[in-house]
Amino acid sequence: MSLILGILDSGAAAAAASSYESIATVTVGSGGTASITFSSIPATYTHLQIRGIARNSNASAGGLSINMQFNSDTGSNYSYHYLGTYQGEGTAAWAGGTANESFIVPFLMPTNSLGASIFSAGVIDILDYANTNKYKTIRGLGGYDMNGATSGYNYLNLNSGNWRSTSAITSIKLYGSTANFMQYSQFALYGIKGS
Repeated sequence: MSLILGILDSGAAAAAASSYESIATVTVGSGGTASITFSSIPATYTHLQIRGIARNSNASAGGLSINMQFNSDTGSNYSYHYLGTYQGEGTAAWAGGTANESFIVPFLMPTNSLGASIFSAGVIDILDYANTNKYKTIRGLGGYDMNGATSGYNYLNLNSGNWRSTSAITSIKLYGSTANFMQYSQFALYGIKGS
């Protein structure tokens, strides 16, 4: 099961320059969902931002990626870079990147094996999403804390990515690399007015 939310132009009054307007919010209900899609996104903003909290139903893995695609494009047209650190049983950091992927990873989320009721929190900026003269870029900041649990790890990341298309973004799909978003996971889409 997936959640797809169509977004209609409500005729709301224009916001002040550089302000945020709420476009849509999705909260996952009982039973979870495999994906969340924001569709029919209007081209009336300069940038978009997604704010989310998430948890994955996988019962055996540690942290798993949240994957993102635009306009139903599942081709190898995405690249992303990652910089992260985790702390738990020791301390570690990692950095790298990957090209020609079929998705972007903006941040990770904990799984059902990592402490009860632990959610990640993240912010994703999607820049110049309606500009048809350039490829689209994103930046993602996310992390979660294990609340003192003795297993698992605390995690923080700063990621970036691009979609090699000049098409205006009209839909955004978010899904887990495995399993489902769990109940109470939530993503809110905002439009940013101004430069």
